[in-house]
Amino acid sequence: MTELTTPRTEGVVTLRDGRRIGYAEFGDPRGRAMVWLHGTPGARRQIPEEARVFARAHAIRLVTLDRPGIGLSTPHVYPQIRRFASDLSSVVDALAIDDLAIIGLSGGGPFALASGAVFGDRVRAIGVLGGVAPTQGPDAIDGGLVAVGVRLSPVLQWGRVPLGVMLATLLRVVKPLASPAVDVYALLSPEGDRRVLGRPEVKAMFIDDLFRGHPRQFEGPIADVLAFTRDWGFSVSDVTVPVVWWHGDADHIVPFEHGVHMVSRLPHAELRVMPGESHLGGLGIAEEILTALLGLWDLSERTPPLEDVTDPGSDADGAETGGRRSLGQP
Repeated sequence: MTELTTPRTEGVVTLRDGRRIGYAEFGDPRGRAMVWLHGTPGARRQIPEEARVFARAHAIRLVTLDRPGIGLSTPHVYPQIRRFASDLSSVVDALAIDDLAIIGLSGGGPFALASGAVFGDRVRAIGVLGGVAPTQGPDAIDGGLVAVGVRLSPVLQWGRVPLGVMLATLLRVVKPLASPAVDVYALLSPEGDRRVLGRPEVKAMFIDDLFRGHPRQFEGPIADVLAFTRDWGFSVSDVTVPVVWWHGDADHIVPFEHGVHMVSRLPHAELRVMPGESHLGGLGIAEEILTALLGLWDLSERTPPLEDVTDPGSDADGAETGGRRSLGQP
């Protein structure tokens, strides 16, 4: 098995209501802080080895979290995804983090955007990797695997706890077969995801995260799906910090059209297409992602907030954009 860079530290933060959020840290404890939010399913160790190594070499303090109901975090269903921002605020305050960037992979995307909407300029940049789009409200779009969750939400709401127990038990049962289980999943996946899962360090990451972490509970993915099917509690237009959105044009879980839709509604966003990649493509370009966010962070320190320098309805060349600014290459 490929050896992975282990977390520099792992622990829990206890929230004011008594719930706990598990976290891990990689990289430089004195560096600029970036929070990486895992996909659905996933936990705090679902972060590419490439990102772990890059963070250490480029003075990045890389923090990962267990969302509620997974790993070390207390089970909980957010009535609105916006509420996650309060939990993240408590965690970063406890870790003495002021400004930060946020990366959201797949199901972590909505939680990253919620934090950007609530935190404002404290968040210097957001990266979204094949992120889930809203299913309710004016920003909603249909299709993709989350649409199935909308139809099943009454069953998931009723059976969340027993389903979580069943999934956790299943993980413990198949743990000895973790490696061939990932291989079988790869065989059933599109070509782009097969390439990503064929990388030994990515396969090792998934096994470490899901099978060797803390599979005592597995309500988190169900709680995520329930949250996706509700109104998020904020509008996409509320996210005024710069966003770079990576999306594979062959994504079979979150359709590429969802990424195009979201970027068209974000005030300051750039879409970076991953040709031929499917849902896991973002896990193979960690250096590009972290470099892009560092560049946006540097830019934010040299210029006023984007809303102060953007002329609504026109870009830098005077072309009509409907108020949306393309970020270009940082």
